[in-house]
Amino acid sequence: MSLPPPPLPPAPPARPLPAPPPVPALVTGARGGVMLSPDGEIETLVPGAAAAERLRLACPMVCHLPAAAQRLQATWFPGYDLLDLHAFVRPARFCAPTPRGLARALGLPLPTSPEDEARTLVHAAMVLLDDLSRLPDKAKREAHAIALVMARGGWPWGRGVLALLDPGDGGGAAGAPRALAVWKDLPEVSEHAPEPPPGNIPVEPAEARAKLAALLGQGAEARPQQADYASALCVAFQPRATPDWPTLVLAEAGTGVGKTLGYIAPASLWAERNEGTVWISTYTRNLQRQLDGELDRLYPDPAEKMRKVVIRKGRENYLCLLNYEEAVGRLGATPQEAVALGLMARWIKATRDGDMVGGDFPGWMVDILGRERSLALADRRGECVFSSCDHYDRCFIERAVRRARRARLVVANHALVLIQAALGGIDDDSRPTRYILDEGHHVFDAADSAFSAHLSGFEGAELRRWLLGAEEGHRSRARGLRRRVDGLYDQAGPLAADLEEALDGARALPGPGWAQRLAGGTGRGAIERFLATARTQVLARAPASESAHGLETDLRPPLPELLDDARAVVAALTDLVVPLKAFVRALVKRLDEEADELDTPTRARIESVARSIERRALGPAQVWRDMAASIAEDPPADFVDWLELERSEGREVDIGMHRHWIDPTRPFAATLAARAHGLVVTSATLRDGSGDGEADWLSAEARAGAPHLGTPAIRASVPSPFDYPATTRVLVITDVKRDDLDQVSAAYRELFRAAGGGGLGLFTAIGRLRAVHARIAPALDALGLPLLAQHVDAMDISTLIEIFRAEEDACLLGTDAVRDGVDVPGRSLRLIVFDRVPWPRPDILHKARRKAMGGSLYDDRIARLRLKQAFGRLVRRAGDRGVFVMLDSRLPSRLGGAFPEGVVIERVGLASAVAIVAQSVGSPRGR
Repeated sequence: MSLPPPPLPPAPPARPLPAPPPVPALVTGARGGVMLSPDGEIETLVPGAAAAERLRLACPMVCHLPAAAQRLQATWFPGYDLLDLHAFVRPARFCAPTPRGLARALGLPLPTSPEDEARTLVHAAMVLLDDLSRLPDKAKREAHAIALVMARGGWPWGRGVLALLDPGDGGGAAGAPRALAVWKDLPEVSEHAPEPPPGNIPVEPAEARAKLAALLGQGAEARPQQADYASALCVAFQPRATPDWPTLVLAEAGTGVGKTLGYIAPASLWAERNEGTVWISTYTRNLQRQLDGELDRLYPDPAEKMRKVVIRKGRENYLCLLNYEEAVGRLGATPQEAVALGLMARWIKATRDGDMVGGDFPGWMVDILGRERSLALADRRGECVFSSCDHYDRCFIERAVRRARRARLVVANHALVLIQAALGGIDDDSRPTRYILDEGHHVFDAADSAFSAHLSGFEGAELRRWLLGAEEGHRSRARGLRRRVDGLYDQAGPLAADLEEALDGARALPGPGWAQRLAGGTGRGAIERFLATARTQVLARAPASESAHGLETDLRPPLPELLDDARAVVAALTDLVVPLKAFVRALVKRLDEEADELDTPTRARIESVARSIERRALGPAQVWRDMAASIAEDPPADFVDWLELERSEGREVDIGMHRHWIDPTRPFAATLAARAHGLVVTSATLRDGSGDGEADWLSAEARAGAPHLGTPAIRASVPSPFDYPATTRVLVITDVKRDDLDQVSAAYRELFRAAGGGGLGLFTAIGRLRAVHARIAPALDALGLPLLAQHVDAMDISTLIEIFRAEEDACLLGTDAVRDGVDVPGRSLRLIVFDRVPWPRPDILHKARRKAMGGSLYDDRIARLRLKQAFGRLVRRAGDRGVFVMLDSRLPSRLGGAFPEGVVIERVGLASAVAIVAQSVGSPRGR
């Protein structure tokens, strides 16, 4: 007979949660704010000066103080931001920056009214403070030391946090530099011998199917389309048959097929059996995060995943420890920076990889700390001093680069992959033989960005700063070339003369104050004078002189003065390039002449410095020199040149000469594609749906660079498993005047109300977006439907999308960046409304491409692809339903191929559309 289980020990008595500070709790919306006093009294605030003064005195608890200040028309007010406390207590952990987001992250009941949200803030503070009090002793002492520095810098939470963390042994008395010197606790980067080249063992379709089944696990929903897709990609993982050209697979997989696991299956098989690396490239940060999560299926052991999977981005995405250390060193002179540096220190201790853009650094940290105290601490200007840096062996960037050499799967992005191709290869000189380019419909645009050139004030000033560093009278962290090469040459020898001559030549580049001088029509030095004349030409010839967003005009025929200035630019850039080339040659020569004397770190530093000078300085300077020299000649056949005066909010921000490839897939094919053995370009929207199947494939091939390769592309298409005619509607509104913003706004308001939230409004112009937001935000707020907006809210776009994902009844207004970045399954996205047909912007670059690529058919392809990509966001998983609405009655029927077969475009009046939306996807609130 079995014995009864022993009795459970008595539950420990529930300990009371720490008390929050005795201040009001504030929540805000489009109409104003609601403030809950410590005694439970409710106060309503109306945006304006009175509210700003009330908040200054109240110092309330709030979630996302900058956004609250903006909504109440208060420049700033002191307050206890719950996001500050969350970032301190739970560093490197995301929560949506709203009261409901905090409630979800902390396991609290979701609030249902503004008053409930205010109470949630109080409860959230109690839970976070309780979490802090439960830290282990060692972690408590570390947190206390940092909190002490922050409290001395004016952190509102400081006193309460210190009381909870007090170690009682003097452990928190460390000075600021010591408390914030968290880099000392980071592990050192390990070094390994070079990896041997990968093998050529193929992956067969049956093997890919079996691997996919193993990844999905028993009991998974049968998706034959996904297995077909995985099989179709295997040809890219066969041994290459033709020298110099890859096996290119163009694979279109409809939404819901399961592309991610579909290509992970053959890619991981090939990487493991051939001991090689497959680079998987995406366009959006959302997909990088999704990939990272899906790879948990492949490597469920976190330690193994850490060895075999690397997320790679450009250097500007990672925290630079040297920048952070220098900021800590300035704390004595800038004590107000203590709060930001303390929160950064907490994150540095907790982060997985130091990625500040789309990694575990919450996007709202940039909002609450400010860009200069967060993202500006990354190496955003290419100023890395490589192995001469004291943090080189702990550097987040170096760790990612070195780990990528040994990884099986590297998850990168199109920008990094193509910029490396443009600059001559992968950072560490290893060249993967297999690539998967997901979101392949963006390859054309990514290549356009990577292979273009801009001789502008901003670009020239950035190069000057990189070469000269901080100049007298100007505060900057810029280090300059002299510091990067310190100790690598004899300062009394010929190299010193070459370096000084090159740095003297750099003074011809736009200097401090260039933007103000050019806006005033003047310039100092050869390049500024050239840009000032270019500005004159733009203002004289651009057709829309009052444009708020920028002006452009053809470069040719140039003003006579522009030709004279261009010759001076050629001479000035030659004075920079010639001595800088001589310096690099002499520096590299040391590797040969002193091979028996140079130690390994010095050799590595010489190689790094030489490569960075080639890429960061010589490459752009030589291209700019060629561009200036060509102004007097006929335009190059493969390029389009123009002059552009860039504006932001009506203010001039840059002026320059621009050069783009008419077909940027030419250099893409000649660099990255030509070096690969197997290349997969995949997307749900490779083809635009013109109605001519062969023409659609040829267009997809052209946008992927296939015509420039020596072997034909292999086509694969797997349809979506979703029944779109049964789950979606497409409506074109016939009785709303698209240029009447009152009518457009009313349409958005009523459609969002009918859906009860979950609406995404897409706009072709920022001005229209802002105008609609101002008209409809108060009305939606009154209905309990939060309205988020790009270019309006004091939040970055990734944060807005995360809030939209988390809040089922929220609505979001945005432009192309939102369309590309939204991946929101379920009822959080059930309605998409376009304000106008998304035709391409009719600028000079588009004009040249339109002429070369099919005239009006090219316009139609772009519009169809944009519509197709937006529609594809509506239904992301089984059970989703959605309505797609176009407010522009001029949508041509020939663009109907953007929508799935069987989905009928219904042309209806606004009243009918509202009824259809309410019936199809509306919630009780919207009916």
